[in-house]
Amino acid sequence: MRRADTPKLFTAASWCCEQPGENEENMSKSSKHVLNLKAGEYVEVRSEQEILATLDAQGRLENLPFMPEMLQYCGKRLRVWKRADKTCDNIKAWSLRRMQNAVHLEGVRCDGSGHGGCEAGCLIFWKEAWLKRVDANLIPTASLQLTSAASAPTVNGCRCTISDVFRACRTVNCDGDEIYSCQATELRNFTSDMGRWDIREFIRDLRSGNLTTGLAVTKADRMLETVLGALQLLRALITEVFNKVQRTRHGGMYPPIDGQLQKTPIEVLNLQPGELVRVRSREEIVATLDSGNKNRGLLFEAEMLRWCGGIYRVLRRVYRIVDEKTGKMLEMKHPCIVLEGVACVGDYHRYCPKAIYHYWRESWLERVETVPGLTQQPKCEEADRCLIKS
Repeated sequence: MRRADTPKLFTAASWCCEQPGENEENMSKSSKHVLNLKAGEYVEVRSEQEILATLDAQGRLENLPFMPEMLQYCGKRLRVWKRADKTCDNIKAWSLRRMQNAVHLEGVRCDGSGHGGCEAGCLIFWKEAWLKRVDANLIPTASLQLTSAASAPTVNGCRCTISDVFRACRTVNCDGDEIYSCQATELRNFTSDMGRWDIREFIRDLRSGNLTTGLAVTKADRMLETVLGALQLLRALITEVFNKVQRTRHGGMYPPIDGQLQKTPIEVLNLQPGELVRVRSREEIVATLDSGNKNRGLLFEAEMLRWCGGIYRVLRRVYRIVDEKTGKMLEMKHPCIVLEGVACVGDYHRYCPKAIYHYWRESWLERVETVPGLTQQPKCEEADRCLIKS
């Protein structure tokens, strides 16, 4: 565990009531509070008052929204899941975007309570300015008396409030449609373009601990994990080069899926949270896909192949999600299924740490009544393969 680092309390003079043209200065001030956190380290989320003092009038820090769903974690002790040095952009043509001074925390996903009950369950971005490094054995602040609101710093009587944070979540457009704003819809505003072949991306992956198991104890162990991580990156690079060549010559992508149907079937199992299901084989799933590898508009992508044949628990049925391109709430004609611990690990997306939940059609799953030897519900790590032997 690294030495405990206790940055001083931020002042609202540094963050609040930002005027046009001050964003560059804001970025400079934020850099003074960089923690350089790595995967596996313990942090404590700062109090509401400390975090509010870092936000502008729209409830953002460096254009990253602090969302109402994050308030419940203030004062809690959590572990860093991955550094968020890069992230997928699905708003425009898929690409990776550069993110700075931010992390994802273990098991901390948006519950949609502040965004119309959105069920996407996205991993939340946390600026390091909202966290402090702690020793895992220390008493969490949540069990102590928190800073009073009266002592929170202000500038000219102006400070971002909880009401401001909630108010920034939604607006109504000229057509009367409710438009939601969240970290997913604003992603392009708080990230920047990243060169497709920038070698620094892979160096950051190795240094951040994102590609390690967290089990290394000795120097030799750490060296081995570094080598294994480098091999992972080499595999991803070779795959991307191959697929780029294939796109140029109009060949098939790796790994191949190749759906062929003109009209896709729909199967209704009425699966419920807690039920066990087996993901069907690759061949069975491909037989339900059209030429775009979709079933009733839902994409089955290469990242989902690793889960084929495994047995998992249903986490929930998904009926509605916020469209990250428009901010509108999308109601699904056919609800899809999210499985416990089954999320994108970035094998074919240059190890993006975003860990988006995979959405499954019920026709890609089959109900499993019992599993020999299973006595209790397994506890799955985020984006780790939660496989039960069948």
